[in-house]
Amino acid sequence: MGDCSSSSSSSYVHKSLGGGSVADLLLWRNPSGAVILLVSSTVFWFLFERAGYSILSFVSNVLLLLVAILFLWAKSASLLNRPLPPVPNMEIPEGFAVKAADDILVLINHVLSIASDITIARNPIRLLQVSFVLWAISYVGTLINSLTLVYIVILLSLSLPVVYEKYQEHIDDKLNSTSKVIRSISRKILMPVSKDKKYQ
Repeated sequence: MGDCSSSSSSSYVHKSLGGGSVADLLLWRNPSGAVILLVSSTVFWFLFERAGYSILSFVSNVLLLLVAILFLWAKSASLLNRPLPPVPNMEIPEGFAVKAADDILVLINHVLSIASDITIARNPIRLLQVSFVLWAISYVGTLINSLTLVYIVILLSLSLPVVYEKYQEHIDDKLNSTSKVIRSISRKILMPVSKDKKYQ
């Protein structure tokens, strides 16, 4: 019975992460891909954060090296009667651009609906949620630079889903009790506001 519930929770976490190769990567079901992501993000973080290498000079040097290698390969291929280097077709497919635009449109509409909920519907809970998230982002931004923040997000995305999948029942219990406490506190805060409106 415990084995059945663990497999159903495992499939739930896998489905909630998209159910594809990204979910396999985040849940370490593709260990080589997860290790490559972890090692490459650690190397990039070390290069840019600790060694003081700038992103612009890194990209410029990599592109310079790539162009020089392709040029020398093409020249030597014509001299030695060898095939040219396999350069992929460098075009963005129209379907990919349309899908990306649709995803951005959904995101923008979601942000606008939250703004409408705060301004037009005057939802104080949503205002508190948005204010807290923006304050937290601002506070974290003063403590850490953006590259370190991206590195921390990559580390968390590689560790939190695995931990949640393994201890889902315990985490859900703690989150439910925390949610009940937050709801009771928010009701106590919002009750005096609603009573003041009735008396006016």
